[in-house]
Amino acid sequence: MTFQLGAALLDSCVLAVLEKGDTYGYVLTQSVKQIMEISESTLYPVLRRLQKNGCLETYDQPFQGRNRRYYHITEAGRVQLGQAKQEWTDYKQKGDLMLAGGIGE
Repeated sequence: MTFQLGAALLDSCVLAVLEKGDTYGYVLTQSVKQIMEISESTLYPVLRRLQKNGCLETYDQPFQGRNRRYYHITEAGRVQLGQAKQEWTDYKQKGDLMLAGGIGE
């Protein structure tokens, strides 16, 4: 069974990866792919939205004669991630209770 993942969860996954350290798009995509199916064409609009919302900053680093764009989580991104972690914990607890048959008896 596959559950549909919303934009808020995808944003949170990206922020969680970046919380561990700055990285560039390919590595970020590969990290997120470890937990959900995502393509680069899906990820880059997410990165642009997070940057527009002030959750990410970018900077370029030269690599083998080209520039590589790195993403960095901002303080606003850390706040958003903290809120998402709390919401996820609440959601997961309620979901676990529901699936265990503990609601509606």
